[in-house]
Amino acid sequence: MKFIIDNWMLISVALVSGGMLLWPLARGAGATGLTAAQAVQLMNRDKAVVIDVCEASEFAAGHVVGARNVPLGQLEEKLPTVAKNKALPLILVCQSGARSGRALAVARKLGYTQAQSLTGGLTAWRAASLPLEKA
Repeated sequence: MKFIIDNWMLISVALVSGGMLLWPLARGAGATGLTAAQAVQLMNRDKAVVIDVCEASEFAAGHVVGARNVPLGQLEEKLPTVAKNKALPLILVCQSGARSGRALAVARKLGYTQAQSLTGGLTAWRAASLPLEKA
């Protein structure tokens, strides 16, 4: 007990720094988020399937090269026909990353265990100066 009383400041610093290290894990950051560079690696190395969950008009304005369009509202019914191999990595993309986060929950419910969302969506993709194609 004397040790705790004499070293209370050291113990509090250790607890705070440990909490700061665990904060991203508790928030879920990194567990499902994917940077643009990581997405490119998955596409090139592991033949990841890219699913754009934007509406058709947004998809036509610009999308990741090779992406397939399945709007979020139709994802549950159409994803099994578009991405048949559930073992392949699945990258979900939208404009900002918000819809793809919701799509991630749907994909995982359907059994796509390697599904991930592109953090920042097409905004992050453009910021990384990666190519887009238009329909």
